[in-house]
This record gives sequence, C-alpha cells and structure tokens, in this order.
Amino acid sequence: MIIIGIHQFFTSLNDLERIIRAPGRFKFEEHNVAAHSWKVSQYAMFFATLEEMNGATVNWKSLYEKTINHDFAEVFIGDIKTPVKHASPELKQMLAHVEEKMMEKFIINEIPKEFQNIFFERMKEGKDATLEGRLLEFADKLDQFYEAFAELKRGNTDMEFVYMYQSALTKLLLIPLPATVNYFKTEILKDAVKEKTHIDIQVLTNEVLNQKK
Repeated sequence: MIIIGIHQFFTSLNDLERIIRAPGRFKFEEHNVAAHSWKVSQYAMFFATLEEMNGATVNWKSLYEKTINHDFAEVFIGDIKTPVKHASPELKQMLAHVEEKMMEKFIINEIPKEFQNIFFERMKEGKDATLEGRLLEFADKLDQFYEAFAELKRGNTDMEFVYMYQSALTKLLLIPLPATVNYFKTEILKDAVKEKTHIDIQVLTNEVLNQKK
C-alpha cells in the first residue's frame, strides 16, 4: 500500500540536517543545509527591510517561501561544491534539470493532491529577476561568504576556502541591489576586514575590490 501524506515531507526535513555543505574538505566547523536555509532567511529578512526603507516594495510571503525552500532539492542529490556546479554552463543546467525532475516526482508521489499546485509553486527555482529572487541570491552568497570567512579566520589553509571567499565576494558585489550592496560594502565588509584573522582577510578582500576598479 502506497501512503501519500504530508508526513513524508515532514520526515524528509530531518535529512537536510544530515547533508553537510562543502563536503570532502577539512573544516573547523561543519554546516548543514537545514541551518543554511535558516540563515539565508535571516539575511534576506534584514536586507529586504533595508530595501523597503529605501523605497522598495517587498513581497514578504514570496521572500520567505523562496528562502526557506531554496535548497530543499538537495535532499535528493546532496550539496555539490560550487566549483563543480559551476564548472560549465552545461553541467549547471543539467544539475538544475535533475533537481527539478526529482522535486516534481517527490511532490507527485508524496504530497497530497490538494496541496500539489502550491508546492510546485513554492519549490521552483527562486533566484529570478524579482526583488525577492535577487535578495535570495544575495543571502545565499552571503552565507557562503561567512562560511568561508569563518574558516579563514581560524587558519584553515585549504585554498578551497580562499576561492569560496573571493568568489562569493565577487558575486555579492555584482548583484543588482544597490542599497543592499552598498550597505554590505560600507558596513559589513568594513567590519569583517577589521577582525583579527590567521589568514589576511584584508589582502584577499582588496584583491577582489581592486579588480572592480
């Protein structure tokens, strides 16, 4: 007998706690996908507030749905390291297609029919040209920035984290959210480079900033 019910979705959430980000590398502190999604929601909430204070109209329902659900599909394929995922546009597209199809199958097989259309909408790719999609993209990269920053701060010499830090910083500065990016540069980044770190964050940061000039 096949049982279809929201219970299957709820139990699958536990799996996100067991999926470790940036797998296969030594880390002083492990981060899982469930915690990542919560942090992304917090970052997005702050910067959406900032955008709202600067005259933007935020669809808060859309924002929260996008942020808390954006990595649920990793329950099927795990966390794939950024350099691998972005090795080629074709590979990135293929992985996105696999995630989409597995998510579609999961909804059809496990979610009660009366909720399926809602789940299809909530679980689709959230990074789009809307304000909320851009905030999701910014918050997602900001968590990558902070995860790499924490490792470099404690002296992790794995060059993967240098790449993660500089790659995240580069992409953060290019996201079309002027108020958010400006606040990040003038407040958050300014404080980050002042921290005492085992690896010189100021040098790594300046390498990226100087490329933007």
